[in-house]
Amino acid sequence: MAAVVLSVFFLAAGVTDAQAVGYRYWSFWERTGSHWTYATEGPSTARPSDGDVQGFRFAVSEDSQDASKPRGSADFATICAKTPARQGSKRVALVLDFGTRADAPSGETPPAPRTACARVSADATTAEALAAVAKPLRYDTNALLCAIAGYPQRGCGEQVAAGTRTTAAQATDKGSKPDGGPSLGLLAGGAAVAALAAAAVWQARRRRNA
Repeated sequence: MAAVVLSVFFLAAGVTDAQAVGYRYWSFWERTGSHWTYATEGPSTARPSDGDVQGFRFAVSEDSQDASKPRGSADFATICAKTPARQGSKRVALVLDFGTRADAPSGETPPAPRTACARVSADATTAEALAAVAKPLRYDTNALLCAIAGYPQRGCGEQVAAGTRTTAAQATDKGSKPDGGPSLGLLAGGAAVAALAAAAVWQARRRRNA
C-alpha cells in the first residue's frame, strides 16, 4: 500500500513539475492608448507607423497569455518630445523594460527600464527602429531576439522553472511582497494524493475483511 501511495505522489509531483516550465525571453508589445497588446508578428516583419508606441519586456513566461507587460505610462508625445517630425521618415516610440531581478539570468542585473524615440525611414521595421536606439542587439540562428542593449549577455529563450519565478516576479511587478505560501497547483496535488491514499487504505481493509 505504501508503494501505491508513493507512486501516486511521484505521479502528481511529475504533473506539477511539467506544468511549471517557462521561457526567459524578450516579448514584443504594441500599445493603443494605455493598453498593451501582445504583438501578432515579430519585430523583423512589423512595420509601425509614425506615432506608434511599441514595447519590449524581458521576463520568464509560460506563454503569451502569461507574459509580463512593459511597465511605464509614457506616451508618444512624451517619449518623442525632442524628436521633431521630418519629411521622408517616421518616429517610433519604444519602451524597453529589462525586467526584474527574479527574471534575470544568474549573475546578471537588469538595467533600469527606459524609453527611446527612433527616427527611421518610412518603410522601416520595428527591428530597424530598435537597432537605431538600443544596440547592441543579439539574435540566435533562428532570428529570435536574444538581447537588447547587450542584455542579457548570455542565453536565448531558455527553459526555466517558472513556478518559483511567478510568485516573486509578479509580486515585484505589483510592488507587493510574495506571501511565500504553497501554490494552488501544489495544494491541489496534495489533495489528490490524500484522496487516492485514502482509497488505497479502504481497498486494503476491504480485502482483509473479505
